[in-house]
Amino acid sequence: MGVGRIIETEAHVAEGAAWLAARDRRFAALLEATGPLPLRRRPDGFAALFDAILGQQVSTASAGAIRLRLEAAGLFDEGPVALASEEALRACGLSRPKARYAQALARAGLDYAALREAPDEEVIATLVALPGIGRWTAEIYALISLGRADVFAPGDLALQEAARALFDLPARPSERALRAMAEDWRPWRAVAARALWAYYRLKRRREGIR
Repeated sequence: MGVGRIIETEAHVAEGAAWLAARDRRFAALLEATGPLPLRRRPDGFAALFDAILGQQVSTASAGAIRLRLEAAGLFDEGPVALASEEALRACGLSRPKARYAQALARAGLDYAALREAPDEEVIATLVALPGIGRWTAEIYALISLGRADVFAPGDLALQEAARALFDLPARPSERALRAMAEDWRPWRAVAARALWAYYRLKRRREGIR
């Protein structure tokens, strides 16, 4: 099975949004409330995955501060991180486990160009085989950095909460339950994710949550 559709432009997102709106009136209502969905594309490669490791279990501000220290120390590119000592990485603010995850990622020799051409499940399987990278991180990488149109990340708490609200569920769905729900949104599950993220942000603003 080859690579499916790639989301590269706002027009691709709009195409998927129109498909979802036609399939389910609740998505149509969501899109009326949120307006056009953002592209949500970021560069792929080592830095994207390293950023994901930095962001695990810490605030965005803390992760950003650590990144700045790493960059100042010349320890944000794949080669220098692969050669760095654990102590040097920890001196920039990484925990011992994250320092080890970063070294494992840098030394894995991932062929990032080849990942762009690999089927979705192969991308995810390759990434989750690395220490410190779970399925959520791998799915977000495929969805946002590689632009895969039919990848979803049901372990994402914001997606779970948005689905609970949109579909009037009695409780936040589990990862397994949301993955099953998302089968109805193929082949545009990544656009469904963008829609649910937009809905989550809209509800937070309406409820005054910061």
